[in-house]
Amino acid sequence: MNFKCFFSVLVGLVALPSSAYAISSISVHIGEVQSPHGSARNVAFDYALNRPQPALKLKAQVRLPDEKDWLDVSLSCASLANPQIGPWNCQNGQLVTEHIKVPFSLMLDAKIADEISANLTLQDASFSDAAGLHAGEKVTGTVAAKAVKKSDDWQWQITVDWQKGEVFWQPFYFASGGHQLQANGVYNQQFLTLENASLSLKDVGQMRLSGQLRLTDNKIQILHADAPSLDLAALYPLVLKPLLEKTVLNDMEMAGKASFKLDLQNGEPKSFQLDLQNADIADKNGRFALYKVNANLPWDYDDEKTVQLAYAGGQLLRLPLGAANITANLNRYSLTAPQIKLPVLDGALNLSDVSAAWAGNGWHWHLRAALGPVAMTEVTQALGWPRMEGKVAATIPLVTYSTGQLTTDGDMQFNVFEGTAIITNLAMQDPLGIAPKLTGNMQFRNLDLGVLTHTFSLGAIEGKLDGDVNNLQLANWKPVRFDASFQSSPGSYRKKISQRAVENISALGGAGAAAAVQRSVLRFFEQFNYAKLGLSCKLHNDICEMGGIESTTQGYVIVKGSGIPSITVLGYNRNVGWGELLGRIQRVTAGNAKPIIRGVGQ
Repeated sequence: MNFKCFFSVLVGLVALPSSAYAISSISVHIGEVQSPHGSARNVAFDYALNRPQPALKLKAQVRLPDEKDWLDVSLSCASLANPQIGPWNCQNGQLVTEHIKVPFSLMLDAKIADEISANLTLQDASFSDAAGLHAGEKVTGTVAAKAVKKSDDWQWQITVDWQKGEVFWQPFYFASGGHQLQANGVYNQQFLTLENASLSLKDVGQMRLSGQLRLTDNKIQILHADAPSLDLAALYPLVLKPLLEKTVLNDMEMAGKASFKLDLQNGEPKSFQLDLQNADIADKNGRFALYKVNANLPWDYDDEKTVQLAYAGGQLLRLPLGAANITANLNRYSLTAPQIKLPVLDGALNLSDVSAAWAGNGWHWHLRAALGPVAMTEVTQALGWPRMEGKVAATIPLVTYSTGQLTTDGDMQFNVFEGTAIITNLAMQDPLGIAPKLTGNMQFRNLDLGVLTHTFSLGAIEGKLDGDVNNLQLANWKPVRFDASFQSSPGSYRKKISQRAVENISALGGAGAAAAVQRSVLRFFEQFNYAKLGLSCKLHNDICEMGGIESTTQGYVIVKGSGIPSITVLGYNRNVGWGELLGRIQRVTAGNAKPIIRGVGQ
């Protein structure tokens, strides 16, 4: 038996007036029913007539076309009104399957062939699926629908009032009700047309919609959306956060207002408008924040638009940002801006030659940058680093981003610690993702050891320092591999090291480190001459292979003495865990180092 025949039989039986036959109930059992939309078997239908209001019970096993397993389904109405004297009225109904329990009441009026109306009330309904992608608990609400046939079209209207209950519908989670939908339109074999709809989300705002869906391939042909006032504090956790879960914007706080418009024609975007009013946008992990953002972000497929964004302040990686006003030109899928100035602390980051384009399902952009002199005292205070003196300035060459990869065309130069730092071959993969990866090389020349050691509380050292960090690899901003070497700069200059610096450097060599110092003079001198100093680390598999300026039979030399008194600092631990080395550095800079110092020959 097919479904069409099956429902014809049911409708005929239910429609029989109880007074026409001296019978108390009707029972029907069917072995199997088939349809392109699914199959049913072991169908048991019971219709009790010997009551003030007839009662209906239906049990069956149902299988959808793409499913292998049969699902037990039961449907009941404790009270079913006679459809010959009014609309079908199912009171205290219940639909039950393995994952669904829906108590409901339904009034269905279909007396006229070309007009149907229905009113459905749900009371504490619950549902879920085996995959865990959809679930609801204690869902209560009403649905009112009506459809009238005119020629080949059905004109329809629907009102949904979701009053309470929580629903998870991957990826969205609604913790409570209070949402409404009103809509009307036209349905035929080719299209489902939405003429006018109003969607109201509790605490978020209202959106008006219209559009058309092509039923042959379920593709949206036309869509118009207009949300004049949305509350960002409620919109982000309810709608935006689930959509941004796998991006760097997945854990944020927002406040302020936004307005939104979208126009889609022939399945393609035609125009777009997003405005922000006094919006606050902050990453909960402290990576970035913008405050009092006002933005006018228009886009049009045919016409060039000017976008404007202004903010009163913020921070990037804990560096304070001053007020900025940004203007750019947006031409279809490309954005350009000749100059952008972003105040940072007491300086500014100046961007030039900014160009971005969306192509091949991804962003491609490039820019140049220059960082004006910024006081290191303010930088280190903002970052929570030890206090540093002086100024930092940087020149950043052409930076290019394409298909998730960020690279630099040229060297990045910084002025730090009275010397220079150069970064070469810098590349970053997925910089805006959850776990970015960075590679590159770093070169330091003529760093002032006086400024450097004062900054990190190592004890006083006078001189200059060169360093190279090659094959640097960071994963989620943590080092996983590098080849680093630091040693005295070549040239003639004053080279002095304090007793405290000797002790701290000796502590970096580990428990077996020693400072070979003449005890007789160690007590009388606070400062010593040195000829050369240096330390190296090759990090691989979380182990640091350490070395100095030269090797010895038992270890390596960190500081090589010169003159009288002669001083030499040795290191004996060749392989040190990265975590242990970081711990030693922290103890040294905190003044808690316990070096081993012994006299020559001991």
